[in-house]
Amino acid sequence: MTRTLASRQGARRLVDFLSSFIGRSRGGKGAPEPEAKNCLSCGIDLADSDSFQRYRVCHDCGFHFNISARERIQLLADDGTFKELNRSLISLNPLSFSGGVSYKKKLFEAQRMTGLTEAAVTGLCEIKGCPTVIVVLDFGFLGGSMGCVVGEKVTLAFETAVKKKLPIVTVVTSGGTRIQEGVLSLMQMAKTVAAAKRLQKPGIPFISVLANPTTGQVYASFANMADVILAEPDALVGFAPLRMVEESTVAPLPMGAHTSGSHLKHGMIDHVVARDRLPDMLSLLLDMLSSQYKVAIRGKSKQYTYSQEGRETAWERVRLARHQDRPTSLDYIGRVISSFIELHGDRTYGDDGAVVVGLGYLGGQAVVVVGQEKGHGEDAGRRNRGRSSPEGFRKAQRAMRMAAQFKLPLVTFIDTPGPLPSLESEERGLGNAIAGTLALLSDLPTPVISVIIGEGGSEGALAFGVADTILMLENAIYSPISPEGAATLLYGDPNKAEEVTPALKLTARDCKKLGIIDVVVPEPEGGAHLHPDEAAHQLQRLLVRELLRVQGVSIKKLVKERYKKYRRMGEYSSHYRAAVMKEVNYLQGQVTRGVRRIRERLPGRSRSPEPRQEDIPTSS
Repeated sequence: MTRTLASRQGARRLVDFLSSFIGRSRGGKGAPEPEAKNCLSCGIDLADSDSFQRYRVCHDCGFHFNISARERIQLLADDGTFKELNRSLISLNPLSFSGGVSYKKKLFEAQRMTGLTEAAVTGLCEIKGCPTVIVVLDFGFLGGSMGCVVGEKVTLAFETAVKKKLPIVTVVTSGGTRIQEGVLSLMQMAKTVAAAKRLQKPGIPFISVLANPTTGQVYASFANMADVILAEPDALVGFAPLRMVEESTVAPLPMGAHTSGSHLKHGMIDHVVARDRLPDMLSLLLDMLSSQYKVAIRGKSKQYTYSQEGRETAWERVRLARHQDRPTSLDYIGRVISSFIELHGDRTYGDDGAVVVGLGYLGGQAVVVVGQEKGHGEDAGRRNRGRSSPEGFRKAQRAMRMAAQFKLPLVTFIDTPGPLPSLESEERGLGNAIAGTLALLSDLPTPVISVIIGEGGSEGALAFGVADTILMLENAIYSPISPEGAATLLYGDPNKAEEVTPALKLTARDCKKLGIIDVVVPEPEGGAHLHPDEAAHQLQRLLVRELLRVQGVSIKKLVKERYKKYRRMGEYSSHYRAAVMKEVNYLQGQVTRGVRRIRERLPGRSRSPEPRQEDIPTSS
């Protein structure tokens, strides 16, 4: 039996145990615990385990036992900062429910054994110095089910967050429906979702933590409305209880199904975080999403101009851009972005490894980062060598919306041969995902900076590159088609790629002359792969410089200028005038030579002088 399967079975045994022994408590704290001090997953003795005594986590296999709401608050909140809200709200019997044991009696027993008035504890606290509204559900109180009072307390907590402009953290352990309150219990889903949505317009951060188990009405309501969703390891997570899923499925469930790990794989949550690491993760996320700081620069800042020509040919730059050791997005992010926290999933279908998104600090300021990741070695295959699927584009869209919601600058790293061309991609809406990403970036109300670090391949690159400022590394390329593809179309021979490459105008210098990019970033001699630290230093310096420059412009003007920038692409500009005049001069030369040859062939005519260039009509 593998550890994953053992953990899932242990989680289910814990849920069964708690369901049978709800009511046992330690000193009124409301967290039942096994009578025998053995791990439910691996069976090891926990009597002398410091990890178990402090966090209720097995020191050997990492299995997370259930703990009470009070204990969770004690682990998360800074000492002496928690102030409970709405403690006096208690449930009655709104439907006069009668069936088996009296509902009032069940409520009384739950209150007596847990020391709580209801399944939800709400309040104000600080997490590593970050002021926060906190909501914690307790599975020990009627399975953490959401009745009218739980719904009211959760809603009041969201309203407090809006009123005080504070972020909110919810920790959920819930087993389903409060059947004793019937359809009134069901209505709490709509009530809490509506309250949670009110956080979005003012840009108030909402982080949800899913513990074991998280199912039913809570899972399908406010718990899934969060900006960032975290979960404890191997927690049972899903809309339906595990037994119901097993009964409705003919074949045995896959390994690790219906757990937090499975939800991470399928793009439904952002991270699986161990209990002892949760306070640090929460504080970092809260600090970034609630950032009130903006880095500024004295006086006016001009764009950097790189004028060195370089000796490499266009084809040599293509080879450098594709070099297997060339730094990828994650390589640059690790060197340029500090305290980076990667987020996962598109919240719809999956988590595309070809796209990396997250939060971090650039020059001391919180930013949202989106990068196309090729990977190195065996990791390249898992990431489709940087070719994004529809899930990748929608994952990026989620990060872009987060940047706009929390007024954080967006930085995108472009490095892809193009989107993933497969039947599955088409069936899941590849074209729609690309168009949606382009549309979102076109008027995203926050500063957008893009940097092409390697291959800027076709639509896959452009979808991440609609920006206020576009930087491009000296040996990167940007093209609507690969040189091999162009050679095949023009000559029917991909081996003529080197011959075709100069005509594609795909180098950084070409793109700068065409007005496609704004800044050329110099690379170390021989390419960025030879000295990645130096390359990252140059990039970081110019990224910070451009960030400072665009932040000096109002959002309204940024969006307006972004539209104008792409509106002008392809217009009759100075570049095109120069190209037209070049063609005109070529034709004039052809006419001159033709006239001369005709005169020379006429019999009996003396040779007359060649017409002067200024005598030939020219195009204005």
